[in-house]
Amino acid sequence: MKRNTKILRGLVSSAVLMATTSMAGVALAAAENIGGMNETLPNAKAGECYAKVMIPATFKNETQEVVKRPASEKIEIIPATYKFVTEQILVKPSTEKIVPVAAVYGNVSEKIEVEPASLVWQLGSSRNAKLADSGLVVMANALGLPKATDKNVEVGQCFSEYHQAEQYKTETSKVLVKEASKKFTIVPAVYETVEEKVLVSEASKKLIEVPAKYNTVTEKVLERAAYTTWKPGRGPVERVDGGTGEIMCLVEVPAKYKTISKRVLESKATTKKEMIPAKYIVKKVQKLVTAASEQAVDIPAEHKTVSKRVKVSDAKTTWSANDAQAEGKKTGRTLCLVQIPAKFTTVEKRVVKTPASVQKVTVPAVHQAQKVRKLVTAAQEKRITIPVVKETVTNRVQVSSPKLEWRSILCQTNMTKEMNLKIQNALHIAGFDAGKIDGVIGRQTLLAVDEYQRKNNLPTGGLTMLTLKELGVTP
Repeated sequence: MKRNTKILRGLVSSAVLMATTSMAGVALAAAENIGGMNETLPNAKAGECYAKVMIPATFKNETQEVVKRPASEKIEIIPATYKFVTEQILVKPSTEKIVPVAAVYGNVSEKIEVEPASLVWQLGSSRNAKLADSGLVVMANALGLPKATDKNVEVGQCFSEYHQAEQYKTETSKVLVKEASKKFTIVPAVYETVEEKVLVSEASKKLIEVPAKYNTVTEKVLERAAYTTWKPGRGPVERVDGGTGEIMCLVEVPAKYKTISKRVLESKATTKKEMIPAKYIVKKVQKLVTAASEQAVDIPAEHKTVSKRVKVSDAKTTWSANDAQAEGKKTGRTLCLVQIPAKFTTVEKRVVKTPASVQKVTVPAVHQAQKVRKLVTAAQEKRITIPVVKETVTNRVQVSSPKLEWRSILCQTNMTKEMNLKIQNALHIAGFDAGKIDGVIGRQTLLAVDEYQRKNNLPTGGLTMLTLKELGVTP
């Protein structure tokens, strides 16, 4: 619940929340300065909430002439000419040969720990007592025995197991053995048989479809026009208003195009009508003369007095230090903390006295006579001009930029569980996944609201009253 509340508060402007407190004047002044806009908070009534939401941009179609293929040049290549000459070329460069020198080793002795000292529980305080089973220790830990590593437990300290039996008492009560009821006597209904003309098929019209004819063409269309939009800022450098904490940046999103195939209508589909007459049959039917009735007789309830044994307290088992007071009797099991010393061993190991090294020996270079292909005349190019090709296209251009405005919304102050259930159901009916329908506005529900607003070109940034109206939800 706390997490859902944080998500909701992240969507609702802090300036709106302050509008219902004694700091309404500070929030109103902040709203007049955000993004250079002069919208102010309305005269809100108690229980109403307002938030600054994003109003989408508006667009229109414009026709313009664009360059389909710019002017260019066609290049023809005149190949280069070559001749062969004899030259001395390097077959193998001079190198250095590396000769390894082996390392020198020696033996040393070292004492290492093979088993560290440890703290364990044993059955009793005598030296010959056996170590406690791990299952017994785990069970005792759950019933009050401290961990062996606890700072308040000392080596040699002992703990004993105590058991207290469950406690009972006897109570008398009056119980219902047979509930009060009613006995009904049924008087059956009376019918008579008559003949009636019954309609089994109404007169109707049959439509015969004449299908349309289509042709497929391809076209490059504007999928999304270039536009500007507001996005949250990244830090205090871009903060517009220190009072509300809102950070919004206007960015430009480029246009997007795609090539589509579409079917063009050559002739429309039509229909022709054919009349089908009504059909009747004569049937014998039963008609009610006197309706069935009932008579009720009351049967009283029956009670009985019984005694029962009621548990006052459960049986319990605990572990306590031997020098402390405990409830119940000792079971005879005792655990004492002892320390097992560490174990060491001496090992012989081989160490490097002189590390391995290398020596370098120079190997001279090798040359050889070789015919080489030399350039006589360089390749040349001949340029031919190709004229420009233009085309008239229709673009979707932005008429107005997206902007922030104060709108009435639902927030934690004025929403109820019943309202939340209506919103989640409306989103599911509209085809948007609002998550589990539980009356809690969580992350999945808020994502569904944002997706619904964007797909329906509605203001985004909160649960506005306009969004509720479009969803068919009444506040």
